Amino acid sequence: MDANGRELVLKDEVYAIVSCSMEILNGLGHGLNEKPYENSLAVEFGHRGIPFVQQPRYPVQWRTVTVGEYVPDLIAYGQIIVDTKTIEKITDHERGQMMNYLRITKLPVGLIINFKHRKLEWERIVLTHSFILHSRPFASIRG
Repeated sequence: MDANGRELVLKDEVYAIVSCSMEILNGLGHGLNEKPYENSLAVEFGHRGIPFVQQPRYPVQWRTVTVGEYVPDLIAYGQIIVDTKTIEKITDHERGQMMNYLRITKLPVGLIINFKHRKLEWERIVLTHSFILHSRPFASIRG
């Protein structure tokens, strides 16, 4: 459960992805660009039998017209967007991007995983019907 007593969505699946990420960070170290971490997650997901798709394409539409596309790093378990980063720290900018990605894909959970430092930084963002809930209780935002 989260700090507000709600059951965590896809808790075991998120734990498995974070576990993969920690193993990769411990093995590769920090300081690389994003792509080796994304590719390593794909390898590790395959090794652990985690279903995933790397860089699927989602149309971005305005009024029934496709105006662009969103290409996530990975979709795990058919339900979780995995966005790899190598940035100083996860900010509202990345959180806002993930909220938009969840809306575009209609997937329930997004993980922002930052491999920049020795200690893995990650945040879980959940899309619900009327709210976008951030893993930190103070960051819930009406959607």
